Amino acid sequence: MSAFEFFFSFYGLLLGLSVAELVGGFARVLHERHRVRFGWLTPLLALFVAIDLVTFWNQAWVFFRGAPFNPALLLVGLVIAATFYIAASVTFPRVSAEGVETRIDLDDHFWVHRRLVFGCVLAANAIVWALLAALALADPDWAAVWSIRLIIGVGIFAVSTAVAAFAPQRRVVIAALLVVMAYTMWNMTRAAHILFASGGWSPAVGG
Repeated sequence: MSAFEFFFSFYGLLLGLSVAELVGGFARVLHERHRVRFGWLTPLLALFVAIDLVTFWNQAWVFFRGAPFNPALLLVGLVIAATFYIAASVTFPRVSAEGVETRIDLDDHFWVHRRLVFGCVLAANAIVWALLAALALADPDWAAVWSIRLIIGVGIFAVSTAVAAFAPQRRVVIAALLVVMAYTMWNMTRAAHILFASGGWSPAVGG
């Protein structure tokens, strides 16, 4: 087992719990849909958290596959994944704990919990940015990772997420959410374009 395989067996498990919590929260809301007003803010927030989880899974391959085994890296992975788990577990309400007759408004839930969810997502990303900055100071090859596009992307993500978390005006919060979602979807669209431009993958047939 390589150092990365050992690290990811721990880190991937913890990120997987966040995915399970997010999907489970959505499933519980669907189960109680007769008393839930969905709106669009919490579903959009859940999509944002889900895509960022995918991004973190991708970052594990890009940034950690060459890392040596070290308990400090396991601790960093634990902090990142635990922070994400908190965000994922709060994105949807615990409908079973609300009482069978209580009506649930997901837009109201968004406004009550958006600081915690956006704040945790921002904190998890900030840990990765800090780690990459430290590596860049120690190694010129890592410094090259910080391209202009990456720096601009980090700025858009950080500012939009912070505004969505802490701005007092609701219109500003919604605008920030739409901006960070547009940036996130642009990244996913760009990744899909690269996939198809490279020929995708061949079917495993024959043999």
